[in-house]
Amino acid sequence: MEARAILRYARISPRKVSIVMDLIRNKPLDEALAILQYTPKAACEPLLKLVNSAAANAENNFNMDRNNLYVAECYVCPGPTLKRIMPRAQGRAYRILKRTSHMTVVLKEKE
Repeated sequence: MEARAILRYARISPRKVSIVMDLIRNKPLDEALAILQYTPKAACEPLLKLVNSAAANAENNFNMDRNNLYVAECYVCPGPTLKRIMPRAQGRAYRILKRTSHMTVVLKEKE
């Protein structure tokens, strides 16, 4: 039995998100929430909401016990990239890549 939550098209680079995901992988739910709450990274805010959503899914849809939940899987995939142009010196133009992410969190119950 597993509960999952997916956030798509988040406007943050997958590289930044994966750093924070490595901190919470295979941790109990309470510990993962504490790590996300007190880590000063931009990716923590959307990930905190995502983990809370997965926990709510586990409780309400699958009748799992919140105290036995842990972060079984969490991964990030790159979404579509927005291409923008930045004017540079002597009439040149550089491309700016605004990356997006698809984040997935899976919670399972300890046996």
